[in-house]
Amino acid sequence: MIKSMTGYGTASKENGKVKYSVEIKSLNSKFLELNLRLPKVVSDKELTLRTECSKLLERGKVNLNVTVEYTDQTAKASSINADLLKKYYGQLQQIANELNDTHVNLFELALNMPEVVTNNDDTVDDEEASVLMDAFYDAVQHFNIFREDEGNVLAQDLKKRAELILTYLSEVEGLEVERIPLIRQRIEQFLNDSVGKENVDQNRFEQELVYYIDKLDVTEEKVRLRSHCNYFLKAFDSADSNGKKLGFISQEMGREINTLGSKANHAGIQQIVVRMKEELEKIKEQLLNVL
Repeated sequence: MIKSMTGYGTASKENGKVKYSVEIKSLNSKFLELNLRLPKVVSDKELTLRTECSKLLERGKVNLNVTVEYTDQTAKASSINADLLKKYYGQLQQIANELNDTHVNLFELALNMPEVVTNNDDTVDDEEASVLMDAFYDAVQHFNIFREDEGNVLAQDLKKRAELILTYLSEVEGLEVERIPLIRQRIEQFLNDSVGKENVDQNRFEQELVYYIDKLDVTEEKVRLRSHCNYFLKAFDSADSNGKKLGFISQEMGREINTLGSKANHAGIQQIVVRMKEELEKIKEQLLNVL
């Protein structure tokens, strides 16, 4: 199973007093790049949310947005300490009378005195925090389902391209029968044209030809490429998403394909190698979006 790095999930929870909505979106990234947008009332939960995101979302450029709605719109309204306000106002009025100053706005001054106005939106209680976290976990669940669905589509495409490379490898093996005789024929014709057939030492020619053909042997490359392709396909059966592992295997596939092309010395095989490279490039592009 693989997961896409692209994902989307949203969820809402409420308890009659408050409603929290959580939206999670992600794009490609080698690491976890987390951007949180939280209401001030839950700013103290940022560390908790970041920790949970690191455990549950793994990688990607993730945007998490939280919104809050209160059933009672005055639930988080600021409160005024009336007794303290009156006390400040009385003291200020007394001082103003003693100084015969009638131009000062005593009420505004008293309202701005310490602890007269208290903000109630600084923190949330345990019950409200539980509503937030329930909405968060539901959004993560929907987010991961989205990633899995996208991952299934990617897996089908990746498997198809790996199987195509195996098909092309079989075509290479079909052309291998004529490759060595053609190489021998070209070298022999070159020598005959250059120095004349009668001047060629056949024993030495055969020795050099065996050495040269051994250098062009692609048996190991074919075996390794087939092995890498089969390992690539088998990796999809893992319970975990393994985009990095698939990336490493695709690099090994590329090395074998490049070596196969450089040793081919055969136009038909080189054309097939080009098609292999095209499929491998598409695999690498898709793997950039695999978690």
